[in-house]
Amino acid sequence: MPNLPPIAVFDLDGTLAETAGDLIGTLNVLLRREKLPPVSVEDARDLIGAGAKALIQRGFSAAGEPLSTEGLERLFGEFLAHYGEHLCDHTYLYEGVLDALDALEGDGFLLAVCTNKNEAHAVALLDKLGIAGRFAAICGRATFPFSKPDPRHITLTIDRAKGDPGRAVMVGDSRADIDAAKAAGIPVVGVTFGYTDTPVEQLGPDRVIAHFDELVGAVEALVPRERARAAS
Repeated sequence: MPNLPPIAVFDLDGTLAETAGDLIGTLNVLLRREKLPPVSVEDARDLIGAGAKALIQRGFSAAGEPLSTEGLERLFGEFLAHYGEHLCDHTYLYEGVLDALDALEGDGFLLAVCTNKNEAHAVALLDKLGIAGRFAAICGRATFPFSKPDPRHITLTIDRAKGDPGRAVMVGDSRADIDAAKAAGIPVVGVTFGYTDTPVEQLGPDRVIAHFDELVGAVEALVPRERARAAS
């Protein structure tokens, strides 16, 4: 069998794109409907990262209104409907993303996305941002029976993309990304500009970057160029 190519797997929210404006904007629509005060994007950034249900649950708990299971399910449906129509009102790619993707592809890497976002929303958002076609796989929260921090979310994403798990690297911003990658035995690059209530440096990633212009060097330190190109 031919060797599989190396692969870089990315989280989406807070890693590839600044999505807080639209996610928190949708949360605030729900809060206002329930006669609760909205939250500021800056104050609520750390609520993002574990999927829409967790965001809703955290947001309502912060507002002093813990949700029942039935209430959460109702609001989850409302969240998906509203957010699906407002995916990219205020969302944008982080500076340097396109150059970093170009460089990784030039070094022979496949690219994939592994996110706790709804898969359809992830695909639609990346399409609106003009980069969906660059990824060999875009896998969301319900793509498989497992989601981050379960390591199988990452390993199954790599399998779907037809990448080499022995020459893979994860790039993410949160505990879920880092814990999932570690459990999968995959090196992980943490970004400092995403959504986490604990500084990413304290979560134990193999490398930390503060800008995408540092990504290629970080990836090469974990999957050296010679090893990455071994299949070509």
